[in-house]
Amino acid sequence: MFAVAAASPFDPVRRYVGDGSSASQETLDALRENLSPDGTFVEQWWSWLTSVLGGDLGQSLALRQPVSQVIAERVGWSLLLCAVAFVGSVLLGCALGVLAARREGGWLDRAVTSLSYTLQAAPPFWLALLAIWLFALQLDVLPAGGLTEAGESTVTAGSLLRHLALPAAVLTISQTPWFALYVRQGVGDALHEDPVRGARARGVSERTVLLGHALRSGLLPVLTLVGTRIPELITGALLVETVFSWPGIASATVRAATSTDFPLLAALTALSALAVLAGNLLADLLYGLADPRVDLNEM
Repeated sequence: MFAVAAASPFDPVRRYVGDGSSASQETLDALRENLSPDGTFVEQWWSWLTSVLGGDLGQSLALRQPVSQVIAERVGWSLLLCAVAFVGSVLLGCALGVLAARREGGWLDRAVTSLSYTLQAAPPFWLALLAIWLFALQLDVLPAGGLTEAGESTVTAGSLLRHLALPAAVLTISQTPWFALYVRQGVGDALHEDPVRGARARGVSERTVLLGHALRSGLLPVLTLVGTRIPELITGALLVETVFSWPGIASATVRAATSTDFPLLAALTALSALAVLAGNLLADLLYGLADPRVDLNEM
């Protein structure tokens, strides 16, 4: 990140004062000298790295705030949106996957599979624009974006739910196909395994066979999907937050990238990387807890 920023042809000083600014070259040079760190590239990198490790993330050039303050103000809203969308996509995907696997090759299976592949090909920003057109412009039942109503500054529970509905629904729909297809495949394979056949031969009800045996076995591959979907969830949130003007981390990432705001972009990139690592660790732990064949002491 630091090397790419150092080699970038974009001028952060010009973005700092504004592209349309009439500042003289002497003013720009003086400002660049004040903002640019001294020393060689390695010395600059080491100074930046030690500052970050010491808790000083720098100053955001685009938002004119400390980077730590920008993240603290926005991370909660991003976590709320991603958490709601992730839980919703897992629950909806599992339900659709089980229904599709129950009658493999039936009309419901074909409908769920076709819909999942179609939604996989639909970009989240297109789904977001379509949702705004339908629910905000045509039906006028939900707001098109933001966090509060026009003219209001206080976030109430009712306002939050109304403004969260569309972005959370779009992000949920964009993530659901992966879970639906994985659960369908896993449960479908489990229904043909010997333990399930034995349960059916003993007269166990179909509901118990499906939910108590096949679903538990079929969910194991889904647990590994939890970690791999974290990057896609972050990418989807970036697009969805931008379209809906949601005041989260993702929208700040777009602002940092378009303004060549390196301190903010570097901190948000590192935060995203930590989220991916945490997601993969969570997937490994969940798999170890769910699969009795895995010895947690050897993980």
